[in-house]
Amino acid sequence: QVPLVQSGGGSVQAGGSLRLSCAASGYSDYCMGWFHEAPGKEREGVAVIDSDGSTRYDDSVKGRFTISRDNAKEILYLQMDSLRPEDTGLYYCAAESPGICWLYSPNKYKFWGQGTQVTVSS
Repeated sequence: QVPLVQSGGGSVQAGGSLRLSCAASGYSDYCMGWFHEAPGKEREGVAVIDSDGSTRYDDSVKGRFTISRDNAKEILYLQMDSLRPEDTGLYYCAAESPGICWLYSPNKYKFWGQGTQVTVSS
């Protein structure tokens, strides 16, 4: 598989917005997701999207984050609005073969992006 390549991220004040992108050539049939690794904590699921566009979100980001995929451009996105300091950390995109889109089991995902830093200051 072609590697997942992330872009976006950066530093923003609380209440601001950022958009993460993940180039995902060849993954249009795959379940894909975004995972967050806060400093000193384990990687946790943020949002996942199936090949049919169905989505699931962790309660902590519902109404603030939006996961989407453009299968024509083969890009996965995470629009992050109303950012909070606790959203700070590394964000990873991931992909797994068609099946159950696991939100809370990052170990189910075989393919990972390189990670991108998001820093939200209060």
